Amino acid sequence: MKVDLLTAEIGSTTTIVTAFDKIDTKKPIILAQGEHYTTINEGDITIGIERAIKTIEEKIGEKISWDKFLATSSAAGGLKMTVHGLVYDMTVKASREAALGAGGVIKYVTAGKMRNSHLRKIIEINPNVIFLAGGVDYGEEETVLHNAELLRDLPLNVPIIYAGNTAVADEIKEILSDKKLYITENVYPKVDQLNVEPARRVIQEVFAEHIIHAPGMEKIEEYVDENIIPTPAAVMRTTQLLSELYEDVLTVDIGGATTDVDSVTEGDPEVQSIMISPEPIAKRTVEGDMGVFVNAHTVIDLIGEKVLRGKFSNFDQLKEEISPYPKSEENEKFMATLAEYCFVEGIRRHAGKKKHIYTPLGRKTIAQGKDLTAVKYIFGTGGVLTRSKFNKKIITSIIGEYKKHPDELLPKDIKKIGYDKNYIFAPIGVISTVDKEIAMNILKEDLEFFEI
Repeated sequence: MKVDLLTAEIGSTTTIVTAFDKIDTKKPIILAQGEHYTTINEGDITIGIERAIKTIEEKIGEKISWDKFLATSSAAGGLKMTVHGLVYDMTVKASREAALGAGGVIKYVTAGKMRNSHLRKIIEINPNVIFLAGGVDYGEEETVLHNAELLRDLPLNVPIIYAGNTAVADEIKEILSDKKLYITENVYPKVDQLNVEPARRVIQEVFAEHIIHAPGMEKIEEYVDENIIPTPAAVMRTTQLLSELYEDVLTVDIGGATTDVDSVTEGDPEVQSIMISPEPIAKRTVEGDMGVFVNAHTVIDLIGEKVLRGKFSNFDQLKEEISPYPKSEENEKFMATLAEYCFVEGIRRHAGKKKHIYTPLGRKTIAQGKDLTAVKYIFGTGGVLTRSKFNKKIITSIIGEYKKHPDELLPKDIKKIGYDKNYIFAPIGVISTVDKEIAMNILKEDLEFFEI
């Protein structure tokens, strides 16, 4: 049997392959999914892909071939990045937003003129890419040129992305002529203006080149027909598609190790009038201490053992039996309790806050960070939010949370809450890079909403 499309989401733990058919219609079909542990440690990622495909064939009852194969990946350690800018609250912040939105894993950040101690730290980290920015267009030049000269002498053969003052782009090109250099638009071209999307696209391009040379990933080129993109970036792309359907949206992706939150919203005009620094319309945050498997014990500590013992009489047993695949309803309920904390806390960390300052004219209220008050639609994805029988309880736990935290810029008027019923937000994101209309049609078929 020949199918239109296969997608692979290659995670650090599992690889999920999805077979799609009739993708050129308004009612595309998800034929089947196959799942296997990721075999990067066996030195060949394709082993896990082939075994997942075999599972699909067993479900369908016959061998399959396909017209196109697309993939996303968060395996191979992600894309380790160091970020270097001029002022932390301006270009460094913009650079971080670009990197996180593209799926980068930021290991080190510097602001201002770099020193030899900074270089030693970069060498120790051994990043996959270095992100250099600094200065608004036709503004301050000295710092970014100084930093480029220091980076030129780094004994590392890693790509450097320049997204700073365009006035010195030619000089940067000359200074870093012996490095693999990518030059893109300034992430902070004017005061109070962010421009992160061009840099995100370049980071994803670098990721695609890096991932096929990562240990265990070399043979992936035998399968894929287009660039591999980072799984977090794919979920962000899907969230942007959701915003075209529903305007102000937010997606929470709870995994075994992390909780990722993506929002696409301009915020409430009233809040924007008191905002002290700009935020990107599309923002991603990743909470590296909150997950329901690898980081489950951290979440238990955050909630508090006393609280959990009050809810679960067999707490010690449940703690020992934590697994990506819960064995009983009680195990699943325990995992859902951890996920509920991750869901709410992840959104709270993503959101900005109102603050009160005192001036010669009296008290003044300002806002800082991402404004989620205009968000009307919230979506869940990831294993527990897609497959748990308690997913409605987890996702709806955010309703009314803003009343408990009046100074936090949390969603206030939620109209609908839904989830990724087929666990395909990442595949939809990578499909959108090839054909946006097909991706949108698959997304519409995938969404499931809860009554609230």
